[in-house]
Amino acid sequence: MDFKFFLKSKITIIFLLVFSAISIPVFYHLVKVDKKLKVYNPVDVNPSLVDVSLKHITNDHTIADFELINQNGETITNNNYKNKIYVADFFFTRCQTICIAMAYNMNELQEYYKNDKDIMFLSHSVTPVMDSVSVLKEYAIRKGVIDGKWNVTTGSKKHIYELARKSYFAVLESGDGGEDDFIHTEQFVLVDKERRIRGYYDGTEKKDMEKLKLDIVLLKEEYTNE
Repeated sequence: MDFKFFLKSKITIIFLLVFSAISIPVFYHLVKVDKKLKVYNPVDVNPSLVDVSLKHITNDHTIADFELINQNGETITNNNYKNKIYVADFFFTRCQTICIAMAYNMNELQEYYKNDKDIMFLSHSVTPVMDSVSVLKEYAIRKGVIDGKWNVTTGSKKHIYELARKSYFAVLESGDGGEDDFIHTEQFVLVDKERRIRGYYDGTEKKDMEKLKLDIVLLKEEYTNE
């Protein structure tokens, strides 16, 4: 009787050990999956932000190829951000409202990630005709921009506005990027190494900057655990 009880107990213990060995990693994996940041596609964004030509897209949306000019007169393309996580925004140097807080917060993020080679920053001027290279250079110096870490850029207005509307979904206003077109947004957009949108943040709000930092931790964990 004692032997049978012992045998049954041993089998039970072995079963529990095997079950734990299998179930704990599975549970851990499910928890990790739940912690992954959302991948934003056109269908996941406020419809008012999405061009009608893109509203049907349910997956695989990425930031389009781009070609811009930075504060040093250098051509900046998506290749400069290859295999990088980056934060993008839209600004103009003469802005005396939301852009002041946005520039301050972007600078704070730059300082926070100064030694992290995975993280970069990209600002697009929405008044590119006025924001020439020399104007951007003076602005970059004033705002503490680190060359190679944070590019403040100018370029074709149509190109920049199309990026804002059709790649980043950063603005509500519709337009064609023409002479009378103007966009103004406080959005910071988090982009992953595959050029996918992973988060939106109010660039004027400190609490959103803390959320952005936490989200970058989760995003970096995705690449660490691959």
